[in-house]
Amino acid sequence: MRGQRVLTVAVIVLCWTTLAVCKDLALVSNKSNNVQTMALVDLVKICKGQNNRWPDGKAVVFITRNPALPEMKLLLDKVYGMPKDEVMALIANATHGRNSHPAIMVVDTDEDLVKKVESTPGAVGLVDVYSISGGVTVVKVGGKLPLEPGYLLHGN
Repeated sequence: MRGQRVLTVAVIVLCWTTLAVCKDLALVSNKSNNVQTMALVDLVKICKGQNNRWPDGKAVVFITRNPALPEMKLLLDKVYGMPKDEVMALIANATHGRNSHPAIMVVDTDEDLVKKVESTPGAVGLVDVYSISGGVTVVKVGGKLPLEPGYLLHGN
């Protein structure tokens, strides 16, 4: 009987962990940005700190959660295409010497991410779809919005 309880608890914990890893990400933008849609290749350039200006000349800032977190596995797999250690080194290099206006900023929570994107002109970020607020604009990726069939940043 005790063994069954332990097994049941273990299965529940594994299911929760799997759900956390499989969340859908949404690309959100500061409302002052004039971006409605973005190709995945352009998103990758922003996430890697390779694109530092919008067409209007405004500085681009990518806001992200720590890529080493289990819930950010989708970001590692579909956007960066590299292991978390390499991504962390890339982030450190992209922000080196740009303290007043970093290319990439890492925040602790989805709520912090949304607030930072909302308050930073030129900012975009990838956040759990259920953390989106009215203070940011949701940007189409590859012509699709989160939860639409074929969306590129779908977690399952």
